[in-house]
Amino acid sequence: MSPASRQNVLDLLEFQRELGIDILVSDVPTDKTTFKDELFSMPSKQQSFPENDDDDGAESSRLLSVPQDMQGAYKLAQSSRTLAELRNALEKFEDCPLKKTATHLVFADGNPDASIMVVGEAPGADEDRLGVPFVGVSGQLLDRAFAAIGLDRTKIYISNILPWRPPGNRQPTPHETALFLPFIERHIELVSPEILILVGGTAAKTLLKTNEGIVKLRGKWHAYQSAGLKKPIKTLATFHPAYLLRSPGQKRFVWLDLLSVKAMIDSKNELFKLFTK
Repeated sequence: MSPASRQNVLDLLEFQRELGIDILVSDVPTDKTTFKDELFSMPSKQQSFPENDDDDGAESSRLLSVPQDMQGAYKLAQSSRTLAELRNALEKFEDCPLKKTATHLVFADGNPDASIMVVGEAPGADEDRLGVPFVGVSGQLLDRAFAAIGLDRTKIYISNILPWRPPGNRQPTPHETALFLPFIERHIELVSPEILILVGGTAAKTLLKTNEGIVKLRGKWHAYQSAGLKKPIKTLATFHPAYLLRSPGQKRFVWLDLLSVKAMIDSKNELFKLFTK
């Protein structure tokens, strides 16, 4: 084993120790059948987006339901047919002053073909400097957390509600999250993941459209739906790694959330093997 690989293993063991994991989850097989019914309702990864809407009336109706000051964002987001077009649309979007104070647009990282998409709230100083989400101390903790269930950035796709850093790393305002909601909704539609993980209260409340806090939202599966999705996406909310750095005792709850994700993935793999024999 190379020194780098050995250090990665030690880092993973240290993260598991911080979580309080000092024994196997179970020494007997786990019954995962409870997840199978849920997996049958998972959306197909294959999803097409026509060049022109077949139902202009429905599109106009949706636009009328959008507040006047948000309609520019909605039109720009919906006109994007690829991730590259969506990124370009965000670069051109001038209706939010955050762009003037930030250094780089922070669009996404990871594998856009992955079945798991992770959405956080906003870039921090390190992310703003590099133009990549979750690369600071919080991001390193997030990477270790996913590594604990066998995932890395080649197997997940990561973005944020806001693509621009709020000054001083302050919390995004309700107006800012509402302004960028059409873009992250379109982002999710274009990626079309099978599992959506919402990291932190801002991401969870914004995309699940609820006023409930992260403590109540985490630990259970939700159904995320938007106008451009054919089927709901299985969605799990969990604590933000920045919160875990301030409150390390909460890491055990994130571990439980990650185990739920792993069980969902394992059950999906079992079903795939069953139907491809």
